[in-house]
Amino acid sequence: MDVNEAQNALLTLLGQVSSAALPKVIQWMKTSSEIEDLLTNNSDVLLHNIADDLRNCLPVEAMMISEKQVMEEIQSLQRPTLHVDAFLYDDDTIDSLCEEGKMSRNYCVSCGSTKTAPLDFLSHSFSIVELRFLFHHVLPDLSEKTVLDVGSRLGAVLYAGYIYSSASKLEGVEINAEFCELQEKIINKYHFSDRIQVHHSDICGQRSLLHRADVVVLNNVFQYFMNKEEQIKAWKFIYENMKKKGSLLVTVPSLKESLTKLQINLQLGQWVEEIELDTEVFLGAGTDQEALSDIHLYKVL
Repeated sequence: MDVNEAQNALLTLLGQVSSAALPKVIQWMKTSSEIEDLLTNNSDVLLHNIADDLRNCLPVEAMMISEKQVMEEIQSLQRPTLHVDAFLYDDDTIDSLCEEGKMSRNYCVSCGSTKTAPLDFLSHSFSIVELRFLFHHVLPDLSEKTVLDVGSRLGAVLYAGYIYSSASKLEGVEINAEFCELQEKIINKYHFSDRIQVHHSDICGQRSLLHRADVVVLNNVFQYFMNKEEQIKAWKFIYENMKKKGSLLVTVPSLKESLTKLQINLQLGQWVEEIELDTEVFLGAGTDQEALSDIHLYKVL
C-alpha cells in the first residue's frame, strides 16, 4: 500500500466513525502511544543509546568549562535562558530532572518569593525528532553524497546521518577539542569510522571541505561561539567557498535572520534559493512543529 492508498483507506475508515466520536478518534491518533510505537524503530533506539552515553560524560547543561564565551553570551541575553541540549534531553527527560530537583523550567522574578516565570531554553543540537525530520523529510537521497556539519559539537547530525541516511561521507568540523574527543569516543564505540570523520578546526581553515560537500549543516553555529567580526569572517568564507551548483545548505535560524543581525549583505539571491519545507508532519508525541519550522533548506545556484 503506497501513501495515496493509505490516505484513502484512512479517510474511508474515518468516514464511518460517528460525528460525536470522530474528534476523540483523531485526538487518539495524535497522542496514542500505540501510534508512536509504529514510528519507533531500531535507528531511534540506537540514537537514544548514544544520547545516554553522552549524558553520562557531561554536566546537565552539556557545556564544557572551556566554553566561557558561550556561557557569558547566554547570560547576557535579555531573558533568563538555560542551555538544554535537545539531542540529550527530550521533554520527558527534562520533566524527570525537574522532579529530581536537578533542573528547573522556571526562574524567580522576585528573590525570596514564589513569583516565577518560564525560562527560555536554548539548544545547539537538533533533537532526535528534528534529526529524523531532517534526514527523512528535508534532505533527498544522500547516496554517494558528502554531508558537512559545521560546529558538530556532540556529533548528533553525524550519528543521525550515519543511521538514517546512505550518505557516503559525514564530516564534522568542531573548534572545541573536548567535543572532538567526545565525538571520537562515540564514533569508535559504535564503529562509525568508516563513514564519519571529525576535524578539530575552525571552518575558515577547511576550504576543501566546503568545496566537496553536497550538504552543509549550520545549526546555531556561530552566534554564541564567536565575536561579531569572527562571525562575519566565517559567513563570508562559507559564501565564497560553497559554490557547488545544486549543493544544499541547512540552517537554523534562516540565512536572512543570521546575516541581518550581523548587517552583512551577501547577495543571497545570487547564491542560493530557499526550498519550502512541509513541517506539518507527525513524527511522534514529541513533535514540535515550531522547532521544525526553524529549519531552513537552500539550494546553491
